[in-house]
Amino acid sequence: MNLCVKNLHVTIGKENILNGINLTIPSGEVHAIMGPNGSGKSTLAMVLAGSSNYNIKSGSILLNNKELIHMSPNERASEGLFLAFQNPIEIPGVNNAYFLRTIIKAHKKYNKMSIVDITSLIESYMLKLGISSDFLKRDVNDCFSGGEKKRNEIIQMMILEPKFSILDEIDSGLDIDALKFVSISIGNFLKTNPSSSILLVTHYSRLFKYIKPVKIHILIGGKIVTSGDMNLVKQLETKGYQHIS
Repeated sequence: MNLCVKNLHVTIGKENILNGINLTIPSGEVHAIMGPNGSGKSTLAMVLAGSSNYNIKSGSILLNNKELIHMSPNERASEGLFLAFQNPIEIPGVNNAYFLRTIIKAHKKYNKMSIVDITSLIESYMLKLGISSDFLKRDVNDCFSGGEKKRNEIIQMMILEPKFSILDEIDSGLDIDALKFVSISIGNFLKTNPSSSILLVTHYSRLFKYIKPVKIHILIGGKIVTSGDMNLVKQLETKGYQHIS
């Protein structure tokens, strides 16, 4: 078992945001979370990653049987958890090539590689994502389009090879071609890392054309109200969330 969330209750101030989340994602599986605006999808993603902006009232988050609740974001990352942000932050003054090389150098798998080999590795990922080499000369996410920011997140995932990835609206801001590049790259990542799991947080089913979740969970009012396969998405497309709730 990879990720197991048990009876997770989360607040911001006095406001209840998550109201007893139970979620299990086994190793090697892709699951998706869908739900209307304000249902708690991004809150769940941020809480799993260790954001200090939220107060966990009760519950448990286990990754490979290790409790994450009291771990910092860095400690969770060291345990193999990765979050691709819905709105990646801009870091003016930090060169993107330097940023990505630093990630690679921190990974034990690559720590003996030369700068030339590291750069070649990054460029190979960029090629898979349809990104120009000029991408490396720019500062991290500074003046990037929404699609470029999302591709930069996927490059980081490919480098880090996490055990569990949370992709928060990775499809937002992508045109048709960019969506295809990103989706194919995620699929290739799963092929080369078959024990890794992914949680897709999304509003739209268009992503499922390329990435097929094993299970889809519907989050409404801070609770997972139902789970199912692609037939559940077809119901949503015809009847909406109101029918589900």
